[in-house]
Amino acid sequence: MSLDADKIVDRRRMRRKLTFWRVVAIAVIVLAVGSAAIALSRRAGLVSSPYIARVTITGLIRDDEERVHQLDRLARSSEAKAVILHVDSPGGTTAGSEQLYDALGRVRAKKPIVVVVDSMAASGAYITALAGDYIIAKQTSLVGSIGVLFEYPNFTDLLGKIGVKVESIKSTPLKAAPSGFEPTSPEARAAIQSIIMDSYAWFKGLVQNRRHMTGDQLAAVDDGRVFTGHQGLGLKLIDQIGDEEAAKAWLVKVKKISANLPVRDFRLHSRLDELPFLHAAALTTLRAFGLDGWAQRLQELDAARTFDRLNLDGLLALWQPINAN
Repeated sequence: MSLDADKIVDRRRMRRKLTFWRVVAIAVIVLAVGSAAIALSRRAGLVSSPYIARVTITGLIRDDEERVHQLDRLARSSEAKAVILHVDSPGGTTAGSEQLYDALGRVRAKKPIVVVVDSMAASGAYITALAGDYIIAKQTSLVGSIGVLFEYPNFTDLLGKIGVKVESIKSTPLKAAPSGFEPTSPEARAAIQSIIMDSYAWFKGLVQNRRHMTGDQLAAVDDGRVFTGHQGLGLKLIDQIGDEEAAKAWLVKVKKISANLPVRDFRLHSRLDELPFLHAAALTTLRAFGLDGWAQRLQELDAARTFDRLNLDGLLALWQPINAN
């Protein structure tokens, strides 16, 4: 009888523990969903009172349709009266930078944008900054790097040393050229150079038009160098030395935005990145129910997404400290 009683007590204890963890998991999910709803409403511009939207661009820039959709929602928001755009990026792909510039241009058509350069707005990130009506940077921020880059590895010497030769049959000599498995022909080099120079001309034209530069002023900054904010002010790359407070003051003085409006974050991350509580809740729930394998798979998917962001294809508008374009 005592053994049966002990078993009953143990079962009740196990049930209480299981019930406890289920309640914890449900509570975490409820909190995550609530946070998600708030984040989504702010991202979609569904704030109930007027405000100034703070948009932040960081890291490598590449094609991102979700970010474009979010910026288009911001453009349509009647509550967001102006935008303070923080930029901290070395650039990225030329096409991705152009896409971001165009999306911000649609926002600018509806409401003023003032750009605040934090640490860096170089190359493709400077293209992004050009979408603003006014550019502010710190004394020591880095701006500029007007240029376009195309890089590819060439394994010809390495393959020769290990006795490997890659054969290819092509419709024309310039198909799939340049290739990392054979020396780059003068014709292939010339073809790539023409693409680079065409994109470079577009970049320079954008700078000249948006910054209202003469030919001589453009020639002083279009050689691929980066400049400090202090240097960039004299070179017309930026308009003012300052920070977010200076940005808000400019909006109030020049664009007649109310000084009483709060500045609120309008995030441009992907849905999962923008909902960290939901992500944590999913991992917690999976582990609470002993599904560690599924939790591990979710983390591996996150790692794969991060790696994919680093995979940049095509022409680059990217400043690199070791090999600046």
